[in-house]
Amino acid sequence: MNSKVDEYLLRVKTWQEELNLLRNILLECGLTEEYKWGAPCYMFGKSNILILHNFKAYCALGFFKGALLQDTKGLLKKPGENTQSGRVFPFVNAKDIVKQKAVIKAYVFEAIEIEKAGLKAEPSNQTIELPEELLQQFKMNAAFKKAFHQLTPGRQRAYLIHFTGAKQSETKTARIVKFIPKILCGKGMNDCTCGLSKRMPTCDGSHKFAR
Repeated sequence: MNSKVDEYLLRVKTWQEELNLLRNILLECGLTEEYKWGAPCYMFGKSNILILHNFKAYCALGFFKGALLQDTKGLLKKPGENTQSGRVFPFVNAKDIVKQKAVIKAYVFEAIEIEKAGLKAEPSNQTIELPEELLQQFKMNAAFKKAFHQLTPGRQRAYLIHFTGAKQSETKTARIVKFIPKILCGKGMNDCTCGLSKRMPTCDGSHKFAR
């Protein structure tokens, strides 16, 4: 057990009983418990297997490579339209968790076997159209345009999903302008900029604990 997860579970205001039940099941599966991205995360070796989600409408097990699970029972959900390999196993009450304990463990053990085999989810070939607001910024800033196109396809996609997720043009522009400095430095949305992360280049939230 990780003390930071203890603290997290004590302060959550919703789904506390359900999250504790899920935590115990995951620990029974032999996973290592860490606290990452502001939530309990469970690892096999050095690989992230799943994370506990505490949403408003439900709590869930979030499988990082859920798209590779067989899911013959159809219990996994795609959390967002643009989600690649991640899938969530949602719950709305403690009774369902207790009832489905064996099923939950089966999914977890399958996820572990997927990690052992080194399997990776194939990236989607779906392209996202560059929003007009981004094209306008490219016209005004050639260095920004060059830096954006030099990013890896995955980093570009993450930014585009974030930019196009806004409904209002003003909001899209604000999001783009906010990230121009980071893009000019060749960084992705989730890349570390403080140098404290233990999972470089990805940000692991270490900056939150810096004094």
